[in-house]
This record gives sequence, structure tokens and C-alpha cells, in this order.
Amino acid sequence: MGDLARKLPVSRPAVSQHLKVLKEADLVTDESAGTRRIYRVNPDGLTELRAQLDHFWSQTLANFKLLAEQAIDEEDK
Repeated sequence: MGDLARKLPVSRPAVSQHLKVLKEADLVTDESAGTRRIYRVNPDGLTELRAQLDHFWSQTLANFKLLAEQAIDEEDK
């Protein structure tokens, strides 16, 4: 985490809080290595997030298309 915090324009506690949220969301995993904590991306968590985003955008775009088609139909009347 220290390496990551040095490269970001936020405090070390802020990085720690963000990593905690990512861990709770199952997007990263962590393990102890002596006095250090090693964080890694969780590929399974990212796969699940991608599926949820794909579903969300598919539904959103389908709804947008439907509303746009209804608006065109209304204009034609």
C-alpha cells in the first residue's frame, strides 16, 4: 500500500480506506507479508463487476432505444 500511496495525490489513510472498500466489494484480495500488506486485483470480482455493468448498460441502452422510438412515433402522428 505504501508504494501505491506514494504515487497518488491522496493521503495514506485515504488509500487504506479505498482499498478496504475494494476488498469489501471483492475487487481486491490482500495478504500479510511480514509487516506489509500485499493487495492484488481479484479477477473473479472484476468478472462479476463486468457482468453487472454489461447488464446495466444493455438494459439502459434498450430503454433509451425504446424511448427514442416512441418519441419518433409521437412526432410522426
